[in-house]
Amino acid sequence: MTLLRVAAAQVSAGPDPVTNLATATDAVRRAAADGASLVVLPEAVLACFGTDLRSVAEPLDGPFATGLRKVAADLGVVVVAGLFEPADDGRVHNTLLVTGPGVETSYRKIHLYDAFGSRESDTVAPGKELVTFGYGDVTIGLATCYDLRFADQFTALGRLGAELVVVPASWGAGPGKEEQWDLLTRARAADAQAWVLACDQAYVPPVGTDPLGIGRSSLTTPLGQTASRLGATADLLHGVVDTSVVAGVRQRVPIL
Repeated sequence: MTLLRVAAAQVSAGPDPVTNLATATDAVRRAAADGASLVVLPEAVLACFGTDLRSVAEPLDGPFATGLRKVAADLGVVVVAGLFEPADDGRVHNTLLVTGPGVETSYRKIHLYDAFGSRESDTVAPGKELVTFGYGDVTIGLATCYDLRFADQFTALGRLGAELVVVPASWGAGPGKEEQWDLLTRARAADAQAWVLACDQAYVPPVGTDPLGIGRSSLTTPLGQTASRLGATADLLHGVVDTSVVAGVRQRVPIL
């Protein structure tokens, strides 16, 4: 059995990466001060959707990633955060950076948000590979926002051994979208038979079709029960992931 203290830092990003880095590092420091060992930030925390993503995209050794890498190393925590890196075809990748002591990896969002009037694929190139990583004795899977609508990705992560799946997001607001977010985070936890820590951007009033966040970050158990959930505003969600729960669920309900 392993107990992992986790936090979702529900912040709101604007168009300026420098300002957003200050917001992100402050949130990581506060989460670590409250005991979190793994701190998850939202998708698009480098810069919000609606920004010219090509102009702000940075490689994974750029100043934004380097700033996150430094705060993670200084505090001895692992940080997961959504940023944009240049793609070979002139678009960008919607990438999760994972960094901290003994951990360095990344995941490029596979399923792009071409829905509800948005066309993420116009500016974002899709990733192709599922990613898990080890942190201590815990195997952690990665997914981003719209990936939540694809059950097979989460089942595959469960089969790869993920006991926790972290899902940074910048969920689009709209009729029924809160209910869909709540439903999908719970369903995907049951599909993976893993804990799901979903970190959304705090609510921002809609501007066109850009997904800017609704809040409602949550921690869900491997049986799809909501362990904790935030409201709409900027906040920190803390929780404890118990891997023995994963083992017990997979033994009693052997769907994987």
